[in-house]
Amino acid sequence: MITASQKKRDNIAEYLLYMWQIEDLIRANGLDIDKIRANIIDKYSALTPAQRKEMEEWYESLIDMMRREDVAEKGHLQLNKNVIIALDDLCRRLLANPKYSAFSNLYYATLPYIVELRAKAGEEKPGEIEACFNALYGVLMLRLHGREVNEQTKTAVADIGKFLATLSMYYKQDFNNELEL
Repeated sequence: MITASQKKRDNIAEYLLYMWQIEDLIRANGLDIDKIRANIIDKYSALTPAQRKEMEEWYESLIDMMRREDVAEKGHLQLNKNVIIALDDLCRRLLANPKYSAFSNLYYATLPYIVELRAKAGEEKPGEIEACFNALYGVLMLRLHGREVNEQTKTAVADIGKFLATLSMYYKQDFNNELEL
C-alpha cells in the first residue's frame, strides 16, 4: 500500500507490475486476510499500529474487489485495467502528435515484439500496451522462480521496457499537466 502509492506517483509502469504482483500474492494466500496478515503484513516490523491497520484495510479492500469483480482466480482488477486504458489512450495521443516523433520511433521499433506477443496470446488477444506488460510480468515471474531467460527474450523485454518507461514518463508529465499534446 505504501509502496503502491509511491510507485503510482513516480512510475505508473512499475505501479502496475507491482499491483499485478499484489493480486497474485492475494491469490496465493487464498484471498484470506489472516494468511495475508501472517505471510505479508507481519513481515513489516517497522509499521506503526496505524500503518499496520491501514495496510490490513488496503488488503481487505483489494480482496473484496477481487471477489466482486470475479478475478479471484485470474484476471486483473478494474483499477489496474483503468491504468492500461489510460496508458493506451496516452500512447495513441502521443503517436498522433508529430512533436513526439522520438516516441513514435520507439513505438515502431517495439511493434514487431508486440505483434508477436499478441499472436502468441491465442483467442483472447490483449491490447498492445497490455501485451507489453504481460511480457514484462512474465519475465519477472520467471526470474523470481530462478528460471533462465533466453537472449532473444532479454532483448525484446529490454526494448519493451524502454518503451514503457518512456510512456510512463509521459504519463507522469500528463498527470502533472506538464505535457503539451
